[in-house]
Amino acid sequence: MRHLIANGAIAVKTGVPAQNVILAEDGVVVDLANGQASIVGAVPCGYVYVDGSSVGRITDAELKDRRILSEEGFISLFAVVDAATGKVVAGPQIQARGFAEGDEVFDAIKPQIIAALEEAAASGTADNHQLQQIMRRTIGRWVSSRLRRKPMIIPVVIKA
Repeated sequence: MRHLIANGAIAVKTGVPAQNVILAEDGVVVDLANGQASIVGAVPCGYVYVDGSSVGRITDAELKDRRILSEEGFISLFAVVDAATGKVVAGPQIQARGFAEGDEVFDAIKPQIIAALEEAAASGTADNHQLQQIMRRTIGRWVSSRLRRKPMIIPVVIKA
């Protein structure tokens, strides 16, 4: 609205009579008849998002995900856990996007992730989803306190 008002003020400064300046927001129907403009109604409208080759509506959840990705970054974690012993046999491998720091900054959190996974397995947690949530919480707390970010985190646990 601020820009509409500013544009109207420019029109007045260039000689357009103030009574001839109409400020119409998106969806406002302006009728031009007999040299006169008047507001005659409104139509419902919204934003149209263009995503690659598709055009249409995008959900609030998708917009939130995109905002997080653009402002906070993305971290993927991958670990292999021995199904019998609960020990981490590979990883965690951590890849981050949208961070100025290199991936080596995450070397400091890897021992904590391993310890959290092995402690959970020792206490009887065997469900992959629960193990993934443990990885997500562990690195999420660390990134929040150390890097002051809240990135999208995608953990993957594979049992071998």
